[in-house]
Amino acid sequence: MAEPDQRPVVLKLWQYLAPYRIGRWLFTRSVCRRAPYFGSISPLFHELAPGLCHVSMKKRRRVQNHIGTVHALAMGNLCELAAGLLMEATTPKGMRWIPKGMQIQYLAKALTDINATARIEPTPWSEAQDVIVPVSVTDSDGKEVVHANITMYVSPTR
Repeated sequence: MAEPDQRPVVLKLWQYLAPYRIGRWLFTRSVCRRAPYFGSISPLFHELAPGLCHVSMKKRRRVQNHIGTVHALAMGNLCELAAGLLMEATTPKGMRWIPKGMQIQYLAKALTDINATARIEPTPWSEAQDVIVPVSVTDSDGKEVVHANITMYVSPTR
């Protein structure tokens, strides 16, 4: 008898759709449909695996501030999206997560499209604890423009 698939649903969907450009777009749209606020930045996912999420956002007028750079809150939104999907793809069955806090540093003006990368070491959590998810946001030249540490509260499901 085959073992049941233990991968999180979001990871199964990503692995099914990601090989195709239209699939990555469809995956992103489904995430934004489930959490509509993220649609306001029109993100695009590039990589998702346990312990890793890479998502980008184009510099468009609707995410710019009055000086023509990417707005700080839009970048914060991208950070939360990257950390949240990383947790969704990493958290084992029987556990759940919720954002608890965010520390964010704005390091430079974002003058181009931006990329957010969240990384942690996958851990088989079994008890309630805080998990810090670092997120690095870089511009098209690879310069870090934002760094965030997002605290996620991981606990057993009821």
